[in-house]
Amino acid sequence: MEVLKSKKVLQDFIERQKEMGKKIGFAPTMGALHKGHLSLYEKAREENDLVISSIFVNPTQFNNAEDLEKYPRDINRDILILENSHLVDAVYIPEVVDIYPEKTVSQHYDFDGLENEMEGKSRPGHFDGVGTVVEELFHQVKPDNAYFGEKDFQQLAIIKKMVEKKKLLVNIKGVPIYRAENGLALSSRNQRLHEDRREASKVIYETLKKVNEWFRVITIPEIKERVQDIFDEQKGMQLEYFLIADEETLKETDFFYKDKNFRAFIVVVVDGVRLIDNMHLD
Repeated sequence: MEVLKSKKVLQDFIERQKEMGKKIGFAPTMGALHKGHLSLYEKAREENDLVISSIFVNPTQFNNAEDLEKYPRDINRDILILENSHLVDAVYIPEVVDIYPEKTVSQHYDFDGLENEMEGKSRPGHFDGVGTVVEELFHQVKPDNAYFGEKDFQQLAIIKKMVEKKKLLVNIKGVPIYRAENGLALSSRNQRLHEDRREASKVIYETLKKVNEWFRVITIPEIKERVQDIFDEQKGMQLEYFLIADEETLKETDFFYKDKNFRAFIVVVVDGVRLIDNMHLD
């Protein structure tokens, strides 16, 4: 596996691969890799000649400096995980100057309102940061296909919208959420939880499964009340928000429409660690 530590080294590598007609699959990450990330590379391996990862903790998508500082970083561990997976041909590890050559600031994007829902309400500017780094990485890596997990469903929708509006020549592929045996959605933030708290956090997935059972049987206000009751009983957990939204617009709904697809979204803070999850409702 090639380890590419600058934009110039990456560009030389990409140029050689393009000359050979290689189809490139790409999945950007912020490191702290786990099996959820590897599921992206498994899908990319099936559909491309060459698979590239990137590891870059993007400063412009954090709303507070403390969260950025606490974000887990172990580049040597991440490289070893990628090497041992035998799924990735190269990993790009840029410096900040490779992504932000002048000032470390985001571009401003119009995502047709997707950025104003859910996460956007409490994290202003977050998706401008996401869009800026992902667009720049697409320009540098020049992938044919790019892979993102459905755990960050709003982010996936926003990246699809950016590609559409910017007319970028890359196919965006969503990959189903990879879960631990107890159902907890795998996340880099999970590393900050003690093992017993990770086990207790399975209630998040169990709640989503119940919501799917209640879907179209009781009203959405009743569902929301039941979800709140569940988390009122959990020690050390705070329900930040739960809602059901249209999968296309991400707008919250209080009523089911037969011709639309809906998804339940939930954010729970466990011992100060913010966990997000979601589920398509059948």
